Amino acid sequence: MRLLAWIHRWTGGLIGLLLALLGATGTLLLWKEEYLGFTLDGADATPLRDPASIARATEQMFAAATGTPRSIIFAHDGFGLNTLSTIEGGGLYANQAGKFVTGWSSVWDRPETLLFDLHHHLLMGEAGEIISGVAGLIGIGFIITGLILWWSTRKTFKLRLWPARMTRSAIIRQHRDIGVIIAPLLFITMLAGVMMVLRPVAKVVLLPLSSTEEMQAALAPPKAKGGSAENIDWQKIYSKAAAHFPEAELRVASLPCERGGLVTLRMKQPSEWLPNGRTLLWFDPATARLLDSRDANEHPVGLKAFNLAYPIHAAKVGGWAFKMLQTITGLALTMLGTLAVWSFWFRKA
Repeated sequence: MRLLAWIHRWTGGLIGLLLALLGATGTLLLWKEEYLGFTLDGADATPLRDPASIARATEQMFAAATGTPRSIIFAHDGFGLNTLSTIEGGGLYANQAGKFVTGWSSVWDRPETLLFDLHHHLLMGEAGEIISGVAGLIGIGFIITGLILWWSTRKTFKLRLWPARMTRSAIIRQHRDIGVIIAPLLFITMLAGVMMVLRPVAKVVLLPLSSTEEMQAALAPPKAKGGSAENIDWQKIYSKAAAHFPEAELRVASLPCERGGLVTLRMKQPSEWLPNGRTLLWFDPATARLLDSRDANEHPVGLKAFNLAYPIHAAKVGGWAFKMLQTITGLALTMLGTLAVWSFWFRKA
């Protein structure tokens, strides 16, 4: 038990601030759309649903883009602006008519894009994403070892939102007892985040439900090649998508990323938790012909389970109650990580 406690303390002292950073940035990102709703015109608008109007807005957004358009995330009931991303890393927000509201050319231009990159990539690209994923794995180890260490002291449990005194012993007691309260939700949240970042972990977790081959096949695009087209008939594409999945909501339109590529649409079925859905359709950009589709309701069980990771991690389900719980959990992680480092390195008594 002493060795376990030593490992727990030393690891916390070394990466506690990184976990605190992930907790703080993740908590702020929970409220991203509320922030944008207060600061951007049109964010409270009711999203359009008819294909013709969405097609006109799509063309307007492509015309307004300063870089090479990559994809559009369409407005939804909680956020009334469309979001266009470019291959160069920029993007813009546009209203329901496709009119430019504001844009950015890099993650540094807007607070929410900087915050997102800091949380997901630590401003280091793919390497930062791997580091944050490994930190999440270590965080899961903290939770497990912390619960083991807490069990022997469970009779002294006392809920403390803040240490009684800023001494090392008082900080450890508060850390131990507040940690056991948030442990269940923090474990689920961290595991969901790690699964999204470190796919080998996701494969191991989901293997009892579905094989990797089954899940990959469910998302694999058709092998057909698309033709080249200067002007894509978006109205025809959106109309066919609406007819193919009449109950689904159009969520994302992605342009071909290479010669011979296809237009990809993502739609959200009523049964899906994933905000942008995982119902997929592929179209030939030259002819607007539907080449293939995947219904998220027919996905393998493992893939359905994986599709729950993001909405749970980002509190996109459960309404305000779950968002508040996630906010409390994120703030607690920020406090625990910060105080762990401070008490380990700077507070001796």
